Amino acid sequence: MANELIKVEVKNDTQVVSARELYKGLEIAQRFSRWVSNNWDMFEEDVDFVPCTLSTQQNQYGGTKELSDYIITIDMAKQLAMMVRSERGKQYRKYFLELERKWNDPQEVVKRGYAILQNENAKLRIENQKMKPKALFADAVSTSNSSILIGQLAKILRQNGVNIGQNRLFAWMRKNGYLGTRGSNRNVPTQRSMDLGLFKTKETVINHSDGHTTVNITTKVTGKGQQYFINKFLSASVIEA
Repeated sequence: MANELIKVEVKNDTQVVSARELYKGLEIAQRFSRWVSNNWDMFEEDVDFVPCTLSTQQNQYGGTKELSDYIITIDMAKQLAMMVRSERGKQYRKYFLELERKWNDPQEVVKRGYAILQNENAKLRIENQKMKPKALFADAVSTSNSSILIGQLAKILRQNGVNIGQNRLFAWMRKNGYLGTRGSNRNVPTQRSMDLGLFKTKETVINHSDGHTTVNITTKVTGKGQQYFINKFLSASVIEA
């Protein structure tokens, strides 16, 4: 509005002003705290006003102090202005009445409603984009009730936007304590991983031509483990080994 008397903001689709700014504009003679105590009992907290604080510069050294303030509705501001029997009071009352008239104009109501709808649609689109990778991962895991190889998990992750391959996934799991790192325990699930139910192992006995046997351990990621690691990787598109 031209010739703005006081800064007006919109919070929760309601026009509001600062009580301290109104106090100064109306040129109230009594202290701010006394003005509040004399008039605020007529209004309802969280409906007509909300307490707040503001920091103001106190001295040339940059020190600040907090002052109590209130965010008040235009309706409350108008009623406070009506109580001041001066030209300033009349001026502010007329100003607030004009603000209310324009705010409640049918065309303005429609414009605000459209703006709110556009904003909600934009938020929904953003949220959908954020949820899209999660949905893709969920779809991928929902079809995997059985355990899979770590290489297969890497493939699922890569298909859904995570820049990682089998070797890097193995390295990441070793580095982060999910798989053993040395000797016969290399790439074998740690006790912590097994306790969490992230892996299961399959032991295969191999008979060699010279008569000795060895045991080959194959590590597989359980359905629970797939969901666990997928959720781990949702926050980043590249996993550093």
